Amino acid sequence: MVIVGVDTGGTFTDFVFKEGEHWGIYKLLSTPANPASAVLAGLNHIAQGKRKQIIHGSTVATNAILERKGAKTALITNEGFEDVIEIGRQNRSRLYDLAYRREPHIVPSDLRFGIKGRILHNGDEHEPLNVEEAQRVAELLQKSQAESVAVCFIFSFVNPTHERKIKELLAAREMVVSLSHEILAEFREFERTSTTVLNAYVSPKMQNYIGHLSSEMEDGDTLSIMQSNGGSISAETARKESVRTILSGPAGGAVGALEIGKMAGYTQLITFDMGGTSTDVSLTDGALSLTVESKISGYPIKVPMIDIHTVGAGGGSIASLDVGGSLKVGPESAGADPGPICYGKGDKITVTDANLYLGRVLPKHFLGGSMKLQGEKLENFFQKMAKKTGLSTMELAEGILSVANAAMEKAIRVISVERGYDPREFVLFSFGGAGAMHAPFLARLLNIPNVLIPQHPGILSAIGMLMADVIKDYSVTVMRNQHNATAEELSELFSDLEKKGVEDLLNEGISAENVRLERYLDMRYEGQSHEIIVPFGVQYVEDFHVLHEKTYGHRNRDKKVEIVNLRLRALGMPEKPEFEKAEKMEAKPPEEAFLGECEVVFDQKSTTTQVISRDKLLSGNKIGGPAILVEYSSTIVIPPFAEAAVDAYGNVIMEILE
Repeated sequence: MVIVGVDTGGTFTDFVFKEGEHWGIYKLLSTPANPASAVLAGLNHIAQGKRKQIIHGSTVATNAILERKGAKTALITNEGFEDVIEIGRQNRSRLYDLAYRREPHIVPSDLRFGIKGRILHNGDEHEPLNVEEAQRVAELLQKSQAESVAVCFIFSFVNPTHERKIKELLAAREMVVSLSHEILAEFREFERTSTTVLNAYVSPKMQNYIGHLSSEMEDGDTLSIMQSNGGSISAETARKESVRTILSGPAGGAVGALEIGKMAGYTQLITFDMGGTSTDVSLTDGALSLTVESKISGYPIKVPMIDIHTVGAGGGSIASLDVGGSLKVGPESAGADPGPICYGKGDKITVTDANLYLGRVLPKHFLGGSMKLQGEKLENFFQKMAKKTGLSTMELAEGILSVANAAMEKAIRVISVERGYDPREFVLFSFGGAGAMHAPFLARLLNIPNVLIPQHPGILSAIGMLMADVIKDYSVTVMRNQHNATAEELSELFSDLEKKGVEDLLNEGISAENVRLERYLDMRYEGQSHEIIVPFGVQYVEDFHVLHEKTYGHRNRDKKVEIVNLRLRALGMPEKPEFEKAEKMEAKPPEEAFLGECEVVFDQKSTTTQVISRDKLLSGNKIGGPAILVEYSSTIVIPPFAEAAVDAYGNVIMEILE
């Protein structure tokens, strides 16, 4: 049995695998036209006919929404509520843009159907479902060739009878159906409808993708899919609840960072994942930060997700000039095809090209020397753009990196400073293929004292998938307050969710002794419109006051506290990989680790820089800057203003000196 973690990115598809006691890693260029091609090619290269246990982070659902290439989707709801998804909260994302026009919704108005029937807030049926009208709508849907249908009725999370009846009618016509009470059993019709619609929009794509992968598997192979909440689920569950996989790749990185950070003795982390297409950042203060208020392409998603902020700045981000002649970087990316200029086919300067031009990427060590970079192609392109800007080519290259760093610095400030956290109290945990070339410069900008770069940083998201629990999230709206619900009564209300959670995890193959249940409450002050997720303990009301003050800077004990939703997180804890801790620490690196010297540009000056093989370094080794550490999955730049040491687990800990 070979255990394999797979992360599909915009530029590379990453693999980490374990066979017996042997660990290995592998990277190959992604295949954007059909992501499964790269996944299957990598699996065949690794397993060579052996049985496989695969945990996979996929971008299929994400890309379907971003590129608006999901299934042809219809919506069935109560009569008069057909346009809830269009009206939304009436917020304008660009308040002062007088020419702003929203993109057409992914469900056009002619595919939104309202049917008579009404359930009240207490679950009573006020008006029966009009079955004849429902049958007529089902016939219209067949004629429209809709590929998927979202069903969302008012208060169906209290009484789902009407939604289930619609499913019966549509299932008889072999249609893919998403029911809101199964996807999100909570109030707020807009967010619930939006989440259900997105699930319907991406489910056929995920079903085809997972089906294609499964059809190529050998007997005895297993396939699990990473979720946005930091846990994995079976491929079968992912087919039905595809909306839960939208940030599955970045979630794997956050999980891996948390576990490795804990081993290294750091619990306060700002994770920085810079790949080929984008950069993902998240803040971990002892535990993963979860949110139920995410958006993708402007559409709300209310299922629990790791709180990850993404910007369009990666190694493949394209540098260009705006209409005013100013330099900008991204969000457009060269991706895997054509890729950066130095890959051989691209014709637009990217961040990777700028790093290579400055000497911070070493062609003969890129991907262990298995991929040839064509640095000789860069000069002509840099000369042309430099002439337009009035800069020297070196100034242009460093300017490109500075602009990219500014975008990433802003992203880190969003998840730290803007939420009341001081970056100086955290460690910058850097990973992704391009992360370690930029992390020390970001740390200096943000006054972060230390940077942690794990082993194999370019494939950490894939490693994180092997370290993830199996997680199932459940929620239900209860609408109580601190005076009409005791802790005992709330515990009783959790019982149905807990029964469901245990049952589902057993069906996922988790043994009963490895199941853990975590209870949470969505709480707010009376009159507020948004809730805070609070762990359910003995002093849950006091805990809410404390958390509210930490989040918003104030508390109000005179206000009544409301409990809006119950949340249950059911965790199944499978066997996870273990990392060896070195017993011996040695400060001086071995001679064989030094590969020579090269010229690297820092602050407009060409500086003689030592080149070191990271694989040859030992725990305790200290390295002064400037230095370039080369390894298979990434390149680590230690600038003149930093120094580094290798810890007992093989992590590089970089200290910023100025």
